Amino acid sequence: MRNSPLSGPGAEGEGQLRPEAVAVIEARGLRKTYVLGRVRVPALRGVSLRIERGEIVAIVGPSGCGKTTLLHCLSGLEDFDAGEVRLEGQSLARLSDSQKADHRARRVGFVFQSYNLLPVLNALENVELPLLLAGRSATEARRRATRALEVVGLENRLRHRPSELSGGQQQRVAVARALSTEPAVIFADEPTGNLDSDSAEEVMQLIDRLNRDNGQTFVLVTHAREVAAHAGRVVRMRDGEIVQA
Repeated sequence: MRNSPLSGPGAEGEGQLRPEAVAVIEARGLRKTYVLGRVRVPALRGVSLRIERGEIVAIVGPSGCGKTTLLHCLSGLEDFDAGEVRLEGQSLARLSDSQKADHRARRVGFVFQSYNLLPVLNALENVELPLLLAGRSATEARRRATRALEVVGLENRLRHRPSELSGGQQQRVAVARALSTEPAVIFADEPTGNLDSDSAEEVMQLIDRLNRDNGQTFVLVTHAREVAAHAGRVVRMRDGEIVQA
């Protein structure tokens, strides 16, 4: 496992190696059904998937095939009806809601299509917020947030609010926010969906660089072939099942 780009002298809990033999994510027999009134809609039908440290994995398939549901279950955002998910060897089903929330805050990063930045906060404050919520000191949160924005090339935009940034810059702030907690894995749901082709390519090149230089693991849900082309492995889904892994 490579050193984090955010590591530095005196940083808390940094530089600790984790067992490489343990998969970042391992899912076995995942089943999830949504109940809409009297209608039951199977979203996942016994999905099993293993993701190793340092991979970029793209999950692709037609709308409604279960891609986003799988991402939510793997990350702990949603519960599942049957099966098991282990994140760095930790079974999510054995955690309480508060423990899962804490685990997500410390070991999982998220990047969404809509950026999910708070409009009243500037870039630095948007990146600091999850660090503060995870219990970092104000000094440590500021240091990590500043470094994360430098890593994504936005050191000159620290004080800009989202409305003052382009779509590509906003998504880079979102990547910096996800990166700032040094997560085991970053989940990205249609990370280029709101971007023009040039901005989309810039974001994907950033993801490539973070993976190549720092060994950061990414799991991407996407409809875009050009995004999936950046992945080292493509997982194809259809009707709630994995048909190619």
